[in-house]
Amino acid sequence: MPENKAKESSAILEIRGLSKSFGENHVLKDISLSVKPGNVVSIIGPSGSGKSTLLRCASFLETAGGGDILYDGMYAVKEGVYASRNDLNRFRTLFGMVFQNFNLFPHYSVMKNICEPPVLHGRDREEVREKAEELLKKMGLEGKENAYPCQLSGGQQQRVAIARALALDPEILYFDEPTSALDPELTGEVLKVIRQLADDHMTMVVVTHEMPFARAVSNHVVFMDRGFIVEEGHPEEVFGNPQKDRTKQFLTNYKQ
Repeated sequence: MPENKAKESSAILEIRGLSKSFGENHVLKDISLSVKPGNVVSIIGPSGSGKSTLLRCASFLETAGGGDILYDGMYAVKEGVYASRNDLNRFRTLFGMVFQNFNLFPHYSVMKNICEPPVLHGRDREEVREKAEELLKKMGLEGKENAYPCQLSGGQQQRVAIARALALDPEILYFDEPTSALDPELTGEVLKVIRQLADDHMTMVVVTHEMPFARAVSNHVVFMDRGFIVEEGHPEEVFGNPQKDRTKQFLTNYKQ
């Protein structure tokens, strides 16, 4: 592995020249992205543009084909070469991931779903349980500690998934289309929680099709298409005055 420390960076996450292919299908092409502490970055774009694959590469669920991935100025991936297993495990404690289909363990109670990951990372079980109780209160899920996922609505399941991600005290949270499996009423529940996290200055990268949400909550918006970043900037710039024809075309149906 090349030298692990990059020059000083204020970014929690830095991606440089990232590429990813599945066979002949080039899903990510020279992607560069920087996420600073306390910022909310929304990634928008049509289905198949590479948005979710970008998150999966950043969280090591997919193997990048080339480029760099850095956390807190330290290389997790440099020129396509990955850090050691121990280093990658350490980097994994820096982020939490919330999936569109919740990914809760169906045979675990709500409390066990939240507590198991930090306990497996060696944290004290009683302290973890206290933290889980605080998170359930924050998510509006008091009294659901002993329920199982099948007994919850989709919105409640997604809020449990957010609590589980927060239980590890991550520096950054990834959301992969967190409302795409929910009806409009339940979507509002989950977006309210994410807005609250933004108000608390939680660093987040959110892949979303919710354009009003992205415009209202983000510090930075990235528009992707066909594996490229087509346009990015402040949400009022991207939504209110897009510069690229492809961005304008995509946003045609978005009501100002």
